[in-house]
Amino acid sequence: MQRDRYTRLIAWLKVLFPLAALGLLSTLFLLSRAIDPGQAIPFAEKDVQDRLRDQQITGPFFTGATADGDELSFYADVLTRPDGQTGMNHAENLRATIKTPEGSTFRLQSDLADFDIAKDVADLLGGVVLTTSTGYRLQSDKITSDLSGLNIQSPGTVYGTAPGGTLEAGAMSITQTDDQASPQLVFTNRVKLIYKPKPKSE
Repeated sequence: MQRDRYTRLIAWLKVLFPLAALGLLSTLFLLSRAIDPGQAIPFAEKDVQDRLRDQQITGPFFTGATADGDELSFYADVLTRPDGQTGMNHAENLRATIKTPEGSTFRLQSDLADFDIAKDVADLLGGVVLTTSTGYRLQSDKITSDLSGLNIQSPGTVYGTAPGGTLEAGAMSITQTDDQASPQLVFTNRVKLIYKPKPKSE
């Protein structure tokens, strides 16, 4: 009796196992049809096409020197060539440093920057901050800088801290000529300097 039950159980299992396997396979096919792998392709293709068109570079870092011996370096989160324009580049979150042979240092940071190689100029835009080794920390909406030499200009208002106080001016320029021992900071257009002497130490 027990042997007959065992025999019938084995016979049923021989039928059930293949059916269960077929059920699992059919479920896998149904799931594969429910998921459309093509839905993820448009985003990937668009991203690739944007990178190819704009020639996007992530985290670029550049160092070099000008003919006058100024050392240049800059870093950005992203660098692109908008609309495939030759000689034009657009940077996001720019950080740049200029070191002159006599030891002066100028650091620039901005949210955005546009480089025009043909015109030898870079336009820094949006929350531009300039700090110098001589103790200035200035902010402006826009600052321009030559690419082949030290020539920094703020066509609009600059404001911030200066050695010994706070400063505000309608325009600013930083240049250096062959007969100058060090770069010259020139502030123009309603310059306002508030002197704040440091408290004497006890």
